[in-house]
Amino acid sequence: MDETEDLTPLHPDHVRALRATAIIGALPFVIGALVLEIAGFLPPGAFLVPVLLVAAFVVVRMPLRRYSARGYVMGEDRLRVVRGILFRSDTVVPFGRVQHIDVDQGPLERIYDLATLTLHTAGNHNASVHLPGLAQADALAMRETIRARIKRDTM
Repeated sequence: MDETEDLTPLHPDHVRALRATAIIGALPFVIGALVLEIAGFLPPGAFLVPVLLVAAFVVVRMPLRRYSARGYVMGEDRLRVVRGILFRSDTVVPFGRVQHIDVDQGPLERIYDLATLTLHTAGNHNASVHLPGLAQADALAMRETIRARIKRDTM
């Protein structure tokens, strides 16, 4: 596959799901900072303001960066998955190496009708490649396309 090949972006609702996950993760820190603020252990705003700023960055900006740093290309005989902000990963999975394929949905993914396509390959190190943020219908269609190509190659 060509390094400059255009990547297919994930579904735009993936940003919303990432933001919901970030809110759930940041909430305990904001509540803890609020408790410390109310208890008066620190000067007013000394802890709450930085925590709120970091939480706002994590909820607003990070999901957009994660979304734009991820994409995929589905070729005739392979799937290429690119991800990562700080550490980039560019994985190519030849369909001939695929052992089985999963389509998973967590609670937040179900709310936004998204799914994660997982290709399990032979081997023990990095034997699974996950592609989150796909529309449920697209993930199911990709699974069936890959399954049909695997079946055709084994015949």
